[in-house]
Amino acid sequence: MIQKKKLYIYSGFIWCVLFGVMSFYWALGGMAGVKSLGGSIYQHALKREATFIAIVWLTGFMKLGGGLFLLLLLKVWSIKVHRILYYIALFGGIFLVLYGLANFVSLSLAFTGLLSMQIEGYALKWRLFFWEPFWMLGGVLFILSSIKFNEEKNVSIVKGHKI
Repeated sequence: MIQKKKLYIYSGFIWCVLFGVMSFYWALGGMAGVKSLGGSIYQHALKREATFIAIVWLTGFMKLGGGLFLLLLLKVWSIKVHRILYYIALFGGIFLVLYGLANFVSLSLAFTGLLSMQIEGYALKWRLFFWEPFWMLGGVLFILSSIKFNEEKNVSIVKGHKI
């Protein structure tokens, strides 16, 4: 069970690092893959607006922070800290899944013509088949990490180990 916990945590950490590195690459002026985001994001990236670039840097650091947070789940904590970490990871994961799912649904409606959106077909397909599932994957990894983290606490209590 501990090995599964590590697998989910390290996978989530890698997901966060990859996502953060993409943001840093774009913040530094890299343009590969930016067109796949489409809409106003692509337009802001082309214009290299200072406020937008600052936001891209900030999101990169937030993504790395999420990865570092997941590494906290590798350690045994007091019950109070354990609960706090568990709920942050669980609710963070739920948020990521719901964010990706909401975008996926709206983009699916646009893809079928039931919703009008200001996004070109190239970006629409990338968002629908890569970016939104990528968000949901990260959410699933956070949720699984939190569940395995919590299961380990319960096993420790049953075995009589003090947390």
